[in-house]
Amino acid sequence: MSTGIRPLNSLFGEDDRHLFHEGTHRRAYRTFGAHRAVRDGQAGIAFSLWAPNAAGVSVVGDFNDWSLGAHPLALCSAAGIWEGFVPGAANGHKYKFHIVSKELGYAVFKTDPYGRYFEPAPGTASIVWDLDYEWGDRAWMSRQERPSAERAPMSIYEVHLGSWMRVAKEAARSLGYREIAKPLADHVSRLGFTHVELLPVMEHPFFGSWGYQVTGYFAPTSRYGTPQDFMYLVDYLHQRGIGVILDWVPAHFPSDAHALGFFDGTHLYEHADPRKGFHPDWNSLIFNYDRTEVRSFLLSSAMFWLDVYHADGLRVDGVASMLYLDYSRAEGEWLPNELGGRENLGAISLLRELNEATAIDRPEAHMIAEESTSFPMVSRPVADGGLGFGMKWDLGWMHDTLTFLGRDPIHRKWHMSELTFRAMYQFRENFVLPLSHDEVVYGKGSLLGKMAGDDWQQRANLRLLFAYQFALPGKKLLFMGGEFGQRTEWNHDGVLDWALMEDPRHRGIADLVSRLNVVYRETPALHQLDFSPEGYEWITGDTEHCVYVFARCDAAGRRVLVIVNLTPVPRYEWLVGVDEPGFWRELVNTDAEEYGGSGVGNFGGKDTFASPLHGRLHSLSLTLPPLGALYLHAPVVPLVDPKSTARKKPRRR
Repeated sequence: MSTGIRPLNSLFGEDDRHLFHEGTHRRAYRTFGAHRAVRDGQAGIAFSLWAPNAAGVSVVGDFNDWSLGAHPLALCSAAGIWEGFVPGAANGHKYKFHIVSKELGYAVFKTDPYGRYFEPAPGTASIVWDLDYEWGDRAWMSRQERPSAERAPMSIYEVHLGSWMRVAKEAARSLGYREIAKPLADHVSRLGFTHVELLPVMEHPFFGSWGYQVTGYFAPTSRYGTPQDFMYLVDYLHQRGIGVILDWVPAHFPSDAHALGFFDGTHLYEHADPRKGFHPDWNSLIFNYDRTEVRSFLLSSAMFWLDVYHADGLRVDGVASMLYLDYSRAEGEWLPNELGGRENLGAISLLRELNEATAIDRPEAHMIAEESTSFPMVSRPVADGGLGFGMKWDLGWMHDTLTFLGRDPIHRKWHMSELTFRAMYQFRENFVLPLSHDEVVYGKGSLLGKMAGDDWQQRANLRLLFAYQFALPGKKLLFMGGEFGQRTEWNHDGVLDWALMEDPRHRGIADLVSRLNVVYRETPALHQLDFSPEGYEWITGDTEHCVYVFARCDAAGRRVLVIVNLTPVPRYEWLVGVDEPGFWRELVNTDAEEYGGSGVGNFGGKDTFASPLHGRLHSLSLTLPPLGALYLHAPVVPLVDPKSTARKKPRRR
């Protein structure tokens, strides 16, 4: 993207002002902030800011030795837009806005809300920065006939860039955007994931927030390089056929004095009343979603990452906390809406507008909600009364499944509903099945550590978990480290234990994940109808023996049979009823020796025999591996073209 140098009278046309104050400006980043410009033949930088309660605003920086008042901005809008031009200011100069409020005695230095680049922490200055970059992902971005997100395989590898891999010889320095591109792409490609999802890369002052306390809504963090370095990472992943989803945080922001909070001596971006403007869980501020200019700010931020950085989608963090005014609040600590209810009507309308905007401007973008309640129709179109997201995380599935697999197998038969309950709601939304970072921190242990039993059983349970996840309706997400059975919980100050990949037991887990991804991507029955009841068929369940059998189907009716044995006891001559006669090919056996299992299985598949069972005409007699899962593909019947093979009738004379 080339920002260009513009001749300057004003950055703002009447349309820009109108849309911004109306709350519908989707690309305010093109006018606010710092932009190259020319005035009277002299090159420099045009600065603009929204600060309606300011009595005066000036810009200070490297270009004027940080001198107060050297470059004042002029009020160009009665609604509080300030503008100014600094000749000689250039790319790379640090700057801040100095705001003198109408409130007596309040003056403050603020970073640019629309800043594109920031100096590394603990510094807080914005940096003038061009966003010129020669992209090489044209083939990826220009695909006009991408498969429908609903019908395409989607397997997401969730990554925290700072702790995925480090440079040991440099005091364990995190890899930069450019350094991580190839090893990350190699790893993701080897394992077969379709996308990576990055924990927030937006600038944040505290590394321990993992990026979820954002101060720079238009800037990739400088911890790992420049904006162009981040573009290179996205570009490289695209050229390797890997999509990029970014976590985006419109639910709250930190109260750091240099950032958005109490911006111009008023609660400009946040609600003034702490019952609506303060988040007790995260000690942070909540956006005022009813304020039109704040809506334009957030809409523009979302579109910025899709437009400028070629992101393939946004995972919107903390949606539940946006939807409810009483979220994590006791009686008397929240204010009802104008209708007397608990819903945040401003946030709901903003999310709908956001999803409608992306559906029009970037219809191929994935908009995914992290939403943990039963709020209806999160992933249904706005026109039908929904919020308009394409997908929603199924956090209930994650919690119930991990709870179940943490139980001693001897007790599991009394808790089978923790697995089967999902069938009651699994098509109410378009779900992503996450095994995310939230489940492997703060004393919760690693995925492997959550599994019941001794070392062998834990690894078998983990392999079973992954096969179960990939078999169920819904798209898939796995946080880094889980793919090879990391033993310790995630530590953002640490690094993944890559040495485990040299251990055959852990490498086998990674090999299984790779196999699951291949089978998932190549088998339409496992992904084509993820969001449709026609894509799932219950076969049978045996609570006493903890065996669970279902089928996945594609649009042509082809089936994959899935059997999970949730105890460490092998089951021999286990009968399952099926419709299609013939040889059922074994696609996956999580107990295979190559994955670190015991090798109990069916030697590649089984033939049916004529014996009605489970309401079907044929049966399979199977060996079920201990703590294992099987995928078996139905016999493939060749599709016959009657025009080419049917015997022609003789012509009558």
